[in-house]
Amino acid sequence: MKKGNDLAVSGSNKAVLKAGSRSRIMSVIMGVLIAYVITCVIFVGTALALTYTELPEASVPTIMLIAVAVSVVVAGFDAAKGAPRNGWLWGMAAGLIYAVILIIIETWISDRFSLDGRTVTSIALAIAGGGFGGILGINLRKK
Repeated sequence: MKKGNDLAVSGSNKAVLKAGSRSRIMSVIMGVLIAYVITCVIFVGTALALTYTELPEASVPTIMLIAVAVSVVVAGFDAAKGAPRNGWLWGMAAGLIYAVILIIIETWISDRFSLDGRTVTSIALAIAGGGFGGILGINLRKK
């Protein structure tokens, strides 16, 4: 035990702290999973629209950008909605994880890795979008 104004943490409180951080990490993982479900639904919808309508292929990059933006905001929101504080940080973590997974998938599909301006911009936008979603998640949660 510590003396003075220092916080003393007993063995049972350490277990509570670990359980709390574990649930926060699970919230981030669930947020990212939900974001990827949203992304997949939008991508499949876009593929169907391209196949069965007159939707021009030139609109695909814009649709993909919107899908990713919406997805990372949702990931950040879901990751932060149960956090006691620092929602922006939990949201940014979810956005970063989303971006890293997206880069891994893109590298796997294209058989090459490129850390160019587009990739860095995508990572920055995913982190910013996740942070924004985290701010919304922590401020709009039920109290």
